[in-house]
Amino acid sequence: MNIDTSVISSINSGGAAAKSASQSAELRDSFMTLLITQLKNQDPLNPMENAEMTSQLAQINTVNGIEDLNETLNGITEQMNASKMIQASGLIGNAVLVPGNNVKVNIDDEGNSYATPFGIELEKPANSVEITVRSRAGEVVYRNEVSAVSAGVESFQWDGKTNDGEALPAGDYRVSYAAKDAEGNEISAQPLNYALVEGVTPQVKGQEVRLDLGAIYGQVTLNQIKQIL
Repeated sequence: MNIDTSVISSINSGGAAAKSASQSAELRDSFMTLLITQLKNQDPLNPMENAEMTSQLAQINTVNGIEDLNETLNGITEQMNASKMIQASGLIGNAVLVPGNNVKVNIDDEGNSYATPFGIELEKPANSVEITVRSRAGEVVYRNEVSAVSAGVESFQWDGKTNDGEALPAGDYRVSYAAKDAEGNEISAQPLNYALVEGVTPQVKGQEVRLDLGAIYGQVTLNQIKQIL
């Protein structure tokens, strides 16, 4: 007579999220009841082998171990989520670089132009990077070439003026890059734009903690923050 393995399957397949502690305890009690019943009703001429009993007892111990492990993992996950929330909250009010190609030109009280920072993320070092800024209509208003740019994230500052030194009108512009290695081969380049963290949206089921960057840039996750300015 063998113990009904559906009890074990039920415990293993349910998981910590699907069953309460009381339900798990009931399943363990059912397992032990079946084991005791098997011992009482076994054939005296063909009793259960010690190895078989040890194996079945090991199964229930394994179930207990899985439940304990699930509880530990759930605790670790909760701590990680709380840590992410604290980390995200600490970014409120900070300027960051996130994926995007927007550059905003502003004019101060004295009539001087200045632009928000922008950046680039390179998968490997570039021998040269050509920076091109265009108006919303697609007109090139500024171009510059930077040499020896390291892999990873690099930020740039621009005064909001054309190559001839003329101040551009306030508004939104677009930046693009052409990165090349020493052999002249193109390198993948991710444009990054400036944004201000205005708030944090707590983590909900199935989603990460999200940072609110305002109406223009929407929300991003922590791993989309490439640099804190």
